[in-house]
Amino acid sequence: MLPVQIVGTGFYAPERVVTAAELAPRIGVSEDWIRSRTGVFRRHISDQPMHMMAAKAARLALGDGGPPDLLINASLTPIQLIPDSSVFILDELGLAGRPSFSIHATCLSFVVGLQTAVSLVHAGTFGRILVVSSEQGSVSRDFKQPESSALIGDGAGAAVVQPTPAGQDSAVLGFAMSTWPDGARHTELRGCGTRRHPNDPRTTAADNFFQMSGPNVYKMALRKVPPLIGKLLADCGVTPDDVDLVVPHQASGPGMRAYEKLGFPTDKIMNIIADYGNCIAASVPMALAIALAQGRIKRGDLVLLMGTGAGLSVAGCLLRW
Repeated sequence: MLPVQIVGTGFYAPERVVTAAELAPRIGVSEDWIRSRTGVFRRHISDQPMHMMAAKAARLALGDGGPPDLLINASLTPIQLIPDSSVFILDELGLAGRPSFSIHATCLSFVVGLQTAVSLVHAGTFGRILVVSSEQGSVSRDFKQPESSALIGDGAGAAVVQPTPAGQDSAVLGFAMSTWPDGARHTELRGCGTRRHPNDPRTTAADNFFQMSGPNVYKMALRKVPPLIGKLLADCGVTPDDVDLVVPHQASGPGMRAYEKLGFPTDKIMNIIADYGNCIAASVPMALAIALAQGRIKRGDLVLLMGTGAGLSVAGCLLRW
């Protein structure tokens, strides 16, 4: 148990909205196909780069509590390869001189970034850490892949962590993560690295777009998620009935419904997939901030952050809010 608490959250969704009906003709399917296969009715598309969205969510999370001692960018979509995208977020926030770095764990970046922040605060290295996830995944959609291109939306979410004050029970009760490399080919963006460098003649346009085999990811996740959640909860001495709210990565409509099969009732699952789509790593902090704004979380609640990411990786974090 690590006595660290989240003291502020914030999220930002771009103003431009594209509905399933508007997107359907572009990807050659019907509106009903998009809604039934992905669960996404509408998604927000950004005309601003990720660092500007990140700053908007970060300002809300920071509130009047003062600047952070450290900024962790927990995002997949970078501004460029070098320098690290956290530098651009730091500049947008006017925090020159503060330390910053990025954590890249695809869709699990926020969950992993939060656990990293909690560990650093618990160790006494930093007293106040801002973790922000901001994704402009829409620029990498492959419209020849209807399912993946219908899933992705843009947005940003952020959280601030500090030591839990004396007399309060807030803590991170447990964290678990596992990765299975045999799932690596199911979710890829092959370009931009050394394997498919822009100057390599073998690189194609498709290498620079997001590629996903949704059915294979779903089947693999169904095998890997239940044991990890079961062990995490058991190690913390709780059952699914004890959890007050599950805040999952918003992978897809079918992916969200799968949590019901794990023993979590529908009203305990924070589901924003229909209105925001899959915002990659920003999905979890966005859903968390929206849950707090709706009054669905109060101090003392047990909150489970959960998700899957390319790799295939699975991770969960149980919080005593």
